[in-house]
Amino acid sequence: MSSATPRRPRPSGRPASAPGTRSASGTRPGPGPGPGPRPAARRGLRLPVAGVLRLGRPSDIWFKPALSVVAAVAPPNLILLALGRLDLALYTMAGSLCALYAHNRPYAARARVLAGVVLGMTGGLAVALLAASLTTDAVALVTVGALLAAAQKVLCDVTRLGPPGNVVLTFISSAALFVPQTPGQLPAHLGLALAAGGWAWVIGMAPGLLRPHGPERRATAHALETAAAHAATDGTGDDHARTRAAAAAAVHAAWQTLLSARATENRRALERLVVRAEIALAAPADADPAQLRERARRLRGTGPVRHPGDLVDDDELLGVDVELAAGRPSLWHRLGPLAPIAARTALGCALAGYVSLALGVGRPYWALVTAASLYQANVTLTWKRGVQRVVGNLVGVLAFAALVPLAHLTRAALVLVCLALNFGAEALISRNYWLGSVCVTPMALLITEFAQVQDSGRLITERLADTLVGAVVGFVAAVAVTNRRAGDRLGHALTCAEQARERAARLLTESRPAPGALESARRGLAAALVDLRATADAASGEWWQRALPEERVVSAEQSGHRTLAAMVRRQGLLLDRDASAGAEDVRR
Repeated sequence: MSSATPRRPRPSGRPASAPGTRSASGTRPGPGPGPGPRPAARRGLRLPVAGVLRLGRPSDIWFKPALSVVAAVAPPNLILLALGRLDLALYTMAGSLCALYAHNRPYAARARVLAGVVLGMTGGLAVALLAASLTTDAVALVTVGALLAAAQKVLCDVTRLGPPGNVVLTFISSAALFVPQTPGQLPAHLGLALAAGGWAWVIGMAPGLLRPHGPERRATAHALETAAAHAATDGTGDDHARTRAAAAAAVHAAWQTLLSARATENRRALERLVVRAEIALAAPADADPAQLRERARRLRGTGPVRHPGDLVDDDELLGVDVELAAGRPSLWHRLGPLAPIAARTALGCALAGYVSLALGVGRPYWALVTAASLYQANVTLTWKRGVQRVVGNLVGVLAFAALVPLAHLTRAALVLVCLALNFGAEALISRNYWLGSVCVTPMALLITEFAQVQDSGRLITERLADTLVGAVVGFVAAVAVTNRRAGDRLGHALTCAEQARERAARLLTESRPAPGALESARRGLAAALVDLRATADAASGEWWQRALPEERVVSAEQSGHRTLAAMVRRQGLLLDRDASAGAEDVRR
């Protein structure tokens, strides 16, 4: 690539397709969307098994949530231990576990998100404790827990909270439903949760004192590294579809991180580097993988961010400000697609709890939490999470049997074993969900012993029963509540992507488009392609719906990527390619 290459084509590929679904990038399309619509055939239910338990690479910052949760949980628990009041640990842990959230957010945004998580956690705890103080009817409490789980799932998804999502919130609120409570105890117990939540907020913000731009630098470095991997294929290798998907996802994540950071000179410099990653994504054959990796390596250090001299000035980043001014879709627009997920969560959690009660299990909230942890964007992903949850819990029960003699030595040993399991869960869960569950399961069982020592055999039996009940009943609910509107949303996303592409193509034919128009159109097209891929992946994992327009999706994606590359050339970003070549790409 020429050393004077700047600016950002935001070619948006797609997140990796769910196993068992058809990858658009790996399909060779015809010259167009085809002669007509497919027949309205129904799609069967496909449940992949291969690769569900395969371990991935740990996340770049696996140690941060692991260390943060230990730092947030340890002081309150040790204080309660010294006071002889470990029975209050449920309330402090409600606040302490908030330290698990928002580790990928810039610190200005993290402060707001963590505060919201603490308030949300305390609000869910308040509802659960109030219900527990008003009734001891188990059926009523399970119903409240199911409705809370559905609300927490929807709120986490609509706000794009990120991992660990609704599961921790639901675990705390569901457990609190079955703790003996009186109305007079509520203020003190909620006060403990808020105090521990405040400490968790401090723990989450503390790294900003040493690396105030750490999250932005990591996100940008990851975008550069994945773009380098794609550039190494020259866009034609056997692995180019997977590397393009990974690079597009990383670039999109980097922009989301930068757009939530404060507008500073440091952010501008990072924006230029993300632009470089986008250029490599649009024209991999012209990129230098070694140079991209070197820039990523520097970002992972502690030195200042260098302004790459081969990128254009700030005027070329006008589209960032245009996107910020455009705002986000309305809350109602974002809530609409989540209605099936909310219905699945409420129904599945309620039924799991009721079945657990019918079997005589003393802690039906375990079945409720198991069901709540399953629900993903579609049935296929829900199946995968169910398999991972069951395997992780079964192995975790064995780990509990091995650890419980050590934990029973002293109360201090019990606290320390739980802290070690907290660390292990967060260190391992990024490799695969089931591996993290191996630590979460014994930790959850040992926490029940903070108030008093339990019968270990009964705990193991109940946990195994609730795991199987929650997984089976929860998945049945996911199958029963079919997302029949997934196909309609895919059609809308296709139309938006095609219209965005047409607008971009028209601007390419103009001799003097308005200032910032090309950049705004390119970002709009990139965002439309990201939305198209996410919608197509969600729809392809559903069942019992009409056939999806796969050829049209492939055609829209490939023509959109060609247009994005042409816009890069038109804006003078690839100096060794002329605008006429880009215009020819658009006409194809």
